[in-house]
Amino acid sequence: MYNGPGNSVIADAVSLLILLLPFILKLCGIGAKRVWMKNPATGKLEKGFFGFSWTYLYFGWWVPLIRGETGIAFLYLLATILTVGIWQLVVSFLYNRQYTGRLIEKGFKFCDEVPVNLRAAHALGVDLDMHRSQIAARG
Repeated sequence: MYNGPGNSVIADAVSLLILLLPFILKLCGIGAKRVWMKNPATGKLEKGFFGFSWTYLYFGWWVPLIRGETGIAFLYLLATILTVGIWQLVVSFLYNRQYTGRLIEKGFKFCDEVPVNLRAAHALGVDLDMHRSQIAARG
């Protein structure tokens, strides 16, 4: 069967679109957003994220491994293998929320610009008033 040059061009265009899709959607405001977080006890700054994780979709369990979450990385690798990759697609919608939630559990607080903090708190289901009062109490 002959796959003339037209089919090759279409396949190349689809491949390019798949590779560029995260960047295109990011320009449209779709995907992960960053929020700076600070641990008042240690002074350490970390980037928290909220929204869909293209990074997790493409790189899977490597993302928590690179962020220093070895146990989480191992569990996610195991789940990805057991579900033949479906886990990786599902967790792409959840990973940033989970990661930032773990930062909050470790004592990190939002320290970005107010509109960013508000969007992050809303997306993550964090009560920002409670969040602020905890910062003031430790202050």
